Amino acid sequence: MDQSSGQLRFTRQQWGILFVLAAIQFTHILDFVIVMPLGDHLRRQLSIDPQQFGMIVSAYGIAAMVTGILSSSIIDSFDRKQVLVVSFGGFVVATFYCGLAPGYEHLLAARSFTGLFGGLAASSVMAIVGDVFADRQRGKAIGVVTSSFAVASIIGLPIGLSLAIVFKHWNAPFIGIGILAVFVWLVAWVFLPSLTTHRTEVRHPPIVQFAKVIKEPNHGWAFAMMLATVLGTFTIVPYIAPYLQANCGRSAEDLPIIYSMAGAFTLISLNLIGWGTDRFGAKPLFMFCAAGAVVMTLTITHLPPVSLWGAAAVTSLFMVLASGRSVPAQAMMLQSSNPKLRGAFMNLNTAVTHFGTAIGPAITGAIVGETSPGGPLTHFGTAGIIASFCGCVAIAISLRLKRYSEPLDISVQSASVVDAQAAESNASR
Repeated sequence: MDQSSGQLRFTRQQWGILFVLAAIQFTHILDFVIVMPLGDHLRRQLSIDPQQFGMIVSAYGIAAMVTGILSSSIIDSFDRKQVLVVSFGGFVVATFYCGLAPGYEHLLAARSFTGLFGGLAASSVMAIVGDVFADRQRGKAIGVVTSSFAVASIIGLPIGLSLAIVFKHWNAPFIGIGILAVFVWLVAWVFLPSLTTHRTEVRHPPIVQFAKVIKEPNHGWAFAMMLATVLGTFTIVPYIAPYLQANCGRSAEDLPIIYSMAGAFTLISLNLIGWGTDRFGAKPLFMFCAAGAVVMTLTITHLPPVSLWGAAAVTSLFMVLASGRSVPAQAMMLQSSNPKLRGAFMNLNTAVTHFGTAIGPAITGAIVGETSPGGPLTHFGTAGIIASFCGCVAIAISLRLKRYSEPLDISVQSASVVDAQAAESNASR
């Protein structure tokens, strides 16, 4: 058996862990994105204005950013499984609270609680990927986990919106997500192994632990690269649908076709890019996808009136490259992080990511206007130039990012995973 291919192959237990993590990520992503297409339902049934709706959308990201910063100094002191199970359990409760919220104020509070727990769960998922999967396996593993975004777009959103239509109320999708999340939580609680080998023997006070993460120069470059990457995407993503309708001649009925097609291509491409990251290295794949995403950003933000299939093709290519660059980017960040600080590092990375998702749309909102109420958008091309500049900055910063060089004297994998790998290696001989 070829040794390199054996190193790339996942064990059965690794596959099991990966599918549990992907299921957690799927419910978290679906909960995050379902609010946006429910906007009309929320405005009518809760009698809220666009500014209040914007607060509901922003509350999740702001809360996730806050919890990422506050928990980053202590998260590496605990078992990864315990952190994930507790945080995801809080996410489940908060999701049911969203579905049962009687009014705007309660829904705003519920979205904040969902962000608090969901952000911590999301960062814990990536920290576990870094611990359980070896360096040359992480690209593929990250590709599987991040595919949950595409699956949420293809399957989750249509089902969620259908629930709102069938039950004639905006809260039905949240109840459905909550029920699904209960089953996922039970599987995670029973199946995931304890993961504690990342814990250092010397426990530092929280402020010292936080300072240790910040003081790593490589960590700073990693955070800057991720912020630039996120801004390169979320500066324009929330406005693509309005632009396609107002400026490109597409109707509301066209949008499900466009986004389903984009999601299907993204689902395939994320796993291919994950495979390529392990085979050819994270940095070359990031450079390729990031450069392509810059080109497609300029294309989609200057798109003239176009046919349905033209709009679907441009949107699909943009989503493939914009989301695809996140796979090697995450792999590069995991390579650059100190394994003993990885949980804190990923929590701060999650905070940086949510900060980008919050300020990106705000930047575009301050630039974009409309020729008349409900008319074509103006200056969206300017927003595209800003997003493209951010994408170029991310490429430049990636050249400064280095692999963490300190040799490991302990395994970063759980004992159960190591045993499973050894068993399968012996069996293959």
